[in-house]
Amino acid sequence: MIRDLSLDHKPVSSFLSPLDADVDAFQLTNQQLAFFHQHGYLSGIRILNDKQVATLCKELAEFTDSSHPGHELFYEYHSNESADPATVLFHALGAWRISPGFHDLLWNPVFAAAASQLLDGAVRFWHDQLFCKPAHHGGVVAWHQDYSYWTRTQPLAHLTCWIGLDDSTLENGCLQYIAGSHRWPDLPATGLAGDMNAINSVLNEEQKRQFANPVAVEVPKGYGSFHHPRLVHGSFANRSNRSRRATVINVMRDGVRSATNEPLLRGVPVIPSGSKVEGQFFPLLFDPAR
Repeated sequence: MIRDLSLDHKPVSSFLSPLDADVDAFQLTNQQLAFFHQHGYLSGIRILNDKQVATLCKELAEFTDSSHPGHELFYEYHSNESADPATVLFHALGAWRISPGFHDLLWNPVFAAAASQLLDGAVRFWHDQLFCKPAHHGGVVAWHQDYSYWTRTQPLAHLTCWIGLDDSTLENGCLQYIAGSHRWPDLPATGLAGDMNAINSVLNEEQKRQFANPVAVEVPKGYGSFHHPRLVHGSFANRSNRSRRATVINVMRDGVRSATNEPLLRGVPVIPSGSKVEGQFFPLLFDPAR
């Protein structure tokens, strides 16, 4: 068993450089903020340099070894979450607890400063994710709203940042958005992997028509895309000869509360319903007032 890095609420390695300390240099423009609020997403933000991407890819490769000593620290670990055994979708939550790169990424000011602007407040960590589609037989991530899976925390004041560890293209299954769907009401969860059409069972006819023109978000490795927790998104299969690996940081505005008396994540102590989400597993990442 390795040391649980959730005990450390600050960077623990040299993953971030001294040049990353200038938060003011990473502010989003008014035009970028307006675009996010209109469409529900903002892409093309460089989060990582090539060296940082290489570090995370090395750590990620180590996680695929079933004998890795940190496996017990994952909240979830699916070597293949795909409903089709002929395709593969690697999905895991909790890498920040296990390796220094994924841990320190949370304090990257390029990410944290932008997240604070988009949330309009202090940024508290919710959980991370890894999504990996191997070449030739990578599985799909079905259309969904993130908040469909997060109603155990309230109010809705959350944000997702998807970061490519490979160049992400149409051919290898890049992220796709239904622009403007962040203004839709909460939809029931219809499954994260497998059937891209499952969401149709909870849509009205006007909503279904919006799927005629999804926005494909092609981003180079190291770049990120922010999206609203109600924005419907998904990604298709990877039939290319290149992998499509990504890490995801999910955050919330400081002050969000638990809405359940069950653990918010596997193995995490219960935060009683109505109590603020905070503590060891939910560190404060950025506060613009400090």
